[in-house]
Amino acid sequence: MSDYLAGRRFHSEPDPEYPGWRTWELEDTTRFNAWMFPKLIVRNDDDGKARLRAFPELRHTNLSDNLHGGTLLALIDIALFACSRMLGVIEVGTAVTLDLSVQFIGAGRAGEPLDAVTELLRETRRLAFLRGIVEQQGDVIAAFSGTIRKPTAPR
Repeated sequence: MSDYLAGRRFHSEPDPEYPGWRTWELEDTTRFNAWMFPKLIVRNDDDGKARLRAFPELRHTNLSDNLHGGTLLALIDIALFACSRMLGVIEVGTAVTLDLSVQFIGAGRAGEPLDAVTELLRETRRLAFLRGIVEQQGDVIAAFSGTIRKPTAPR
């Protein structure tokens, strides 16, 4: 999987700190994903879902010391693609978010791993329909559903 998006400085390989997980990172730390979440890891779960994990810090919180809604939205949007890749929905190229609906359910905290657990509902030739939850230490923080347009085949 390390050749995914070859030439675009993207890496996904086994994470030495977290056995069973893969890295999900851009070398270019000036891009949004890397700037927002310096470390992301991803894996397939035994139930057919994929899981993207972030490690939120104080900078991801609001004035109430809870995770900012924008932090959750960013994680969810990244999860649509990272988890789609893990589920075999997309291979190479760039895809785009067409639709994203989020229900904020609870407050997240900095300093504890945050997971976006994603499942594929349906796939067509051009689209993938996904849904999932964001959870932290067993607490549901948000629920979401989204649609992505898969990459166009190279010409």
